[in-house]
Amino acid sequence: MNIAILGYGKMGRLVEKVAVAAGHSITVIIDSEEDWRAKVGDLRNADVAIDFSMPSVAALNIMRSFSNNVPIVAGTTGWLDKMGEIEEERKRVSGRLLYGANFSIGVNILFKINRQLAEMMDKYGDYSVAMRETHHIHKKDAPSGTAIHLAQDIIGCVDRFDDWKLADGETNVNVLPIEAVREGEVPGTHEIVWSSDVDCIELKHVAFNREGFARGAVMAAGWLVGRQPGTYEFSQVFDSIQ
Repeated sequence: MNIAILGYGKMGRLVEKVAVAAGHSITVIIDSEEDWRAKVGDLRNADVAIDFSMPSVAALNIMRSFSNNVPIVAGTTGWLDKMGEIEEERKRVSGRLLYGANFSIGVNILFKINRQLAEMMDKYGDYSVAMRETHHIHKKDAPSGTAIHLAQDIIGCVDRFDDWKLADGETNVNVLPIEAVREGEVPGTHEIVWSSDVDCIELKHVAFNREGFARGAVMAAGWLVGRQPGTYEFSQVFDSIQ
């Protein structure tokens, strides 16, 4: 594949390393407005773009990929509030978009286990649930997209929950609290704890580094190339390899 990298921070550099090691070519790297002006012609030669930029520019990068007829894998989180206008534009130009809360295979296994456990726990109202996610101090969005995905899956399976909220010390039996911690250079840790008076059940995923996210993004890029126009989620890539 010929890959365009949008955003050249730690994740962008790691995507480059993983992609080259897998035998792919990096057509262009775009990391600023100046790059967009100077390199947009090179973008059009890419088979697919992979975005690991910032939440503030990810939606614009997606739109620009559409306008240049380049499929895009969106690895950045924190932009889903703009999904409505993005999907409208994607349909208008028959574009291709693949996104996900998390591109790690391990986290996607956690997603499945989390849903299965939540379906079982719906019958046991004496258990409360809490979530905690920990990331590096540079992460802009809180809670993480992964934590929100986990919370929404629980809410969809457990009747007594109406919503989630960022933990603030106040409790509401109908609201799932998510504690967001930012410390050091932690790649990502997600914990779900179901507690009763007699025991607790814990689910936990710990990323040792960011390479799993990069591998998943490159895998997703290969899956997206050649697909029909549409909006896809990484869960579809994950399901296809099971």
